[in-house]
Amino acid sequence: MTTVDKPLQRVLAGFIRMHVLHHAEEGGLCGNWMIEELRHHGYHISAGTLYPMLRTMEKDGWIKGRAERGPARRRLYRITPKGRVALKEVRARLQELFREVGAKSGRSK
Repeated sequence: MTTVDKPLQRVLAGFIRMHVLHHAEEGGLCGNWMIEELRHHGYHISAGTLYPMLRTMEKDGWIKGRAERGPARRRLYRITPKGRVALKEVRARLQELFREVGAKSGRSK
């Protein structure tokens, strides 16, 4: 993937939040795993960017984190009912946007 400038990073941050909600719905995630998952999809995000984003999503009531027991100090995040509503809305709007953008990609101006 190409180098991403700050304005594009702000747009892509919404996609990252959608990705987090998706995986939090699938059964939960931890931050380090999410960083690797995003990297697999071409997003290069640091812990210093992801963890504040997760905390904000938790404050917004979309995800709930809890400390996991064990030798590794990590927090597991799962989607909340409010997060499910948000994800459902995001999916609907994404489908609408994709239909519009996809329809226009084949047309000339």
